[in-house]
Amino acid sequence: MSSFKNHRHHLLALAIASLLPLGTVQACGPGFPHRLLEDRSQTLKELPEGSFEFEIRRISQPIPGLGQAGEATFDRYFEAPDPRDSESRTASEKQQLSPKYFSLVSRLRDLTDARQAEIEGAELPPELRLYTAGAVAFTQYDMALAADYFRRVLALPAAERPLRSTWAAYSLGRALAVLAISAPNSMLDDVAALQRQHDLRQQAQAAFRQARELSIAGLADPLELGIASLGEEARLAMDDGNWDAAIHLYTSQFLHGSSTGYSSLGYVYGRLYQMNDEELRPLLGSPEVQQFVAAKLFSQLYGYSSKTPPPRLLRLLQETSIQPQIADRLAALSYQLGDYAAARRFVEQAGGSGLAWWLRAKLALQDGDKAAATEAYAEAAKAFPMEEDWGTRVRPGYEKLKPRCRVEGEMAILALERGDYLEAFDQLYHSGEIYWQDSAEVAERVLTSNELKDYVDNKVPANGERLSAWDRPPVTALRELLGRRLLREGRYAEAVPYFASAELQEAARQYGAAREQAADAWTAIGRAESYYRAAKLAREQGMELLGYELSPDEAWSGGAFGNEFGKPLQADGLLTAAEAERQNASAAEPNRRYHYRWVAADLASQAADLLPARSQSFAATLCKATGWLINNDYPAARRYYLRYVEQGAYVPWGGAFGSNACQEPDFERASQLLWSEREQAVRQALRPYKYWLPLGLLLIVAAGIYGRQRRRALAIVDKTAEESRNE
Repeated sequence: MSSFKNHRHHLLALAIASLLPLGTVQACGPGFPHRLLEDRSQTLKELPEGSFEFEIRRISQPIPGLGQAGEATFDRYFEAPDPRDSESRTASEKQQLSPKYFSLVSRLRDLTDARQAEIEGAELPPELRLYTAGAVAFTQYDMALAADYFRRVLALPAAERPLRSTWAAYSLGRALAVLAISAPNSMLDDVAALQRQHDLRQQAQAAFRQARELSIAGLADPLELGIASLGEEARLAMDDGNWDAAIHLYTSQFLHGSSTGYSSLGYVYGRLYQMNDEELRPLLGSPEVQQFVAAKLFSQLYGYSSKTPPPRLLRLLQETSIQPQIADRLAALSYQLGDYAAARRFVEQAGGSGLAWWLRAKLALQDGDKAAATEAYAEAAKAFPMEEDWGTRVRPGYEKLKPRCRVEGEMAILALERGDYLEAFDQLYHSGEIYWQDSAEVAERVLTSNELKDYVDNKVPANGERLSAWDRPPVTALRELLGRRLLREGRYAEAVPYFASAELQEAARQYGAAREQAADAWTAIGRAESYYRAAKLAREQGMELLGYELSPDEAWSGGAFGNEFGKPLQADGLLTAAEAERQNASAAEPNRRYHYRWVAADLASQAADLLPARSQSFAATLCKATGWLINNDYPAARRYYLRYVEQGAYVPWGGAFGSNACQEPDFERASQLLWSEREQAVRQALRPYKYWLPLGLLLIVAAGIYGRQRRRALAIVDKTAEESRNE
């Protein structure tokens, strides 16, 4: 299939359009989710921009039966030749035709005379012979002859053209389109020339419509020409001044999965953007042009502010009698520009759309009426379908913008200010992964552990799924957040079921058992061993067992990102004193990234408190504690080392204290040493009395013997007296 020669004004418009962003931009590097609670006032004030892709879906609908674009439809530069056209056509012919016919058709395509191709292709079926001859004429730019051959193909009975019907109709449209801009064979006056051009364009558009009808009817369309015909017809409609039809057709092409339709809409906008006000005004009176321009402006909302002048196209729309379906979009633009009077005026025309209610809520907040804002937010949440999706935005963090979830997230900010913490959490949690970090902040720092536990037990059943930290579904993430919080608070048995995997449940069980045994074991060595066992679990699996979902540990990312948070929080703006108090009470201790490392080191130090200072275990537990902190808190690590130096005994690996050379503590040897030290202490205490001790022992033994004999004598006397009384 040959392509048309490029037109300078088309390429210029496309170049301009390429500078005008159409939709969402993707960020490079790690993506950080957008936080609604990070700047609450700004969240309530801000109105997110729409998605151009979503907006244009409101203009048109897919054509029933046409199907979706596949591999044969690829990205292309507007009207530019693409070698893949030829490659795709050749691949289709090779698959459709026998080797003999494929070889003959390939040879005929290299000819320069269409009639010769028809003669030499006599053994081909009529549809292949005539279409190939027409393709040769098309390649030679003899469009009149090419059109004649394509018409002859279409004139065949339907049963005789199963392979080339859609090809012929599509190629006929292209040939007629070229004829429309070509010089006529005879001299015509201006009126006649324009009429000829108009007639040929109409015929071309009819041919493209026929191509779609044939594709829908099931005739062979391996090149997806039915979908491509939408763009070809749209270009002709635009050249004929029918902008509504052009926008409708390009949108349909996009809805059928063709990225060319999407990029062509950018070209259309570029053409409109170039026009002066006098040319634009009559066009903006048509419904689809209005909706298209409003969609484009609304998708660029982020670029406007009260400090920027209104865009020219918005100004022209405001001067036009607008359609009700774009009133909410114009209200949004006016709001973004700080023109609240215009925003209110357009909102009144917008009816009950979700966006209109959303804007009413924001305008109420501008007036300081939070009760009215709360009511408007509730109406907006009901009006937005749950599945409505405006795509992903990246300002300032990435945000999958589902307007209903965003509206409920803004409602949560007002609920937090009222002290309705469970309601706020519920509204944020409905967003799933979108605002998970905000949900986690309320769950981890604002709700009490009992409030969170009741919510989870009643509304968040276990699903048994645990992937990586990045891939956990919100259900798993929330249950494990609760499990970690309960472990941190010493509610060990309660925490275990909230971990998703059997491995983590067992680790949580072991940690809880170790902490309880550290308090209850009968012997000091037993308590020390339990403290150390808990310390190792806290160090080796601390992120999974004890880590905060957000700061300072950032368990949501597996600890890849972390920072310390300000403490204590102070009431400020929409953050109330009551909420600040709750957040401060639930803060990490210490407030350090990987805070569980300090927890582990402290547990190891408590183990050392119960061990003989001269034992290998004393040195080993302090060595471990030193190594766990040496890269994070050198002063604390040094204190553990100095304690060993002052109190501990020499160990061969002491020169590498705090490194991987640290040995595991040998608690059995520590127990033996402890008993040995106790025996030695007793001996030491009794040594001054070594000469008196034997005499003392003899006296004690003699006293015992004397007492025993005396008790026997008294017993005999008592028995004799009893017998005498009985007589």
